Amino acid sequence: MNGQSHGRFAKWHIEPRQEEEQEAWLLTYLDMLTLLLVMLVVMLALAGKGDGQHARAATGAGAQDQTLSDQPLELAASAQPIPPIVANPAIVTPAEVDAREALAMDLGEDIEVIVNDGSISFRINSEILFGSGQAELENAGLDVIDRLIPTLVAGQHRILVEGHTDNLPIQTERFPSNWELSASRASSVVRYLQLAGIDATRMSATGYADIRPLGDNGNEQGRASNRRVELIMQTQPDKR
Repeated sequence: MNGQSHGRFAKWHIEPRQEEEQEAWLLTYLDMLTLLLVMLVVMLALAGKGDGQHARAATGAGAQDQTLSDQPLELAASAQPIPPIVANPAIVTPAEVDAREALAMDLGEDIEVIVNDGSISFRINSEILFGSGQAELENAGLDVIDRLIPTLVAGQHRILVEGHTDNLPIQTERFPSNWELSASRASSVVRYLQLAGIDATRMSATGYADIRPLGDNGNEQGRASNRRVELIMQTQPDKR
């Protein structure tokens, strides 16, 4: 080969340039680095774009939550149905009090009218209705009850008749104790009311003896207040 380079073929022979061969691989390496850099830039750009979308989505959700939280409380409350206001039947109005006071005046001083929650009590001293240690209604007692009958007949409320005594013991053949005496007095009133036209199914009779005193049984005035009959007209259904 070297001989040919100095022979007749010398004019067509070109010696390879060593520098070009050494630079060829370097160019290829640089091209590859350039491609890698371009790919890295593209990936970073895409990643940045995705973060922006997530940030906008988060910002939008936060703004929506803020908008909801900024709404007036009245709007949230109006979404719930408002229950109607129902009047409490146990509340006594001034007009009712006046009417009951007028009723008490019509009934006379012998009948004490007590307005309770869901009922009206008519309290009568037993000494007006009965003789001492007796359970039969006397004429004066009948007159007092007669004043009550129109009021009791007018309504359809339940009527509870209660007999009460003082703590002085009684022991007779008919009434061995105050229990029998108080129950018999209440029963006598119920029987008379039934004869006056009040339905028996509306009434009941109960004797409480001396277990529900109003006054002090240690003195005569207290014992006198404890000897009584109460007619309770229920203006509301019995809760028991």
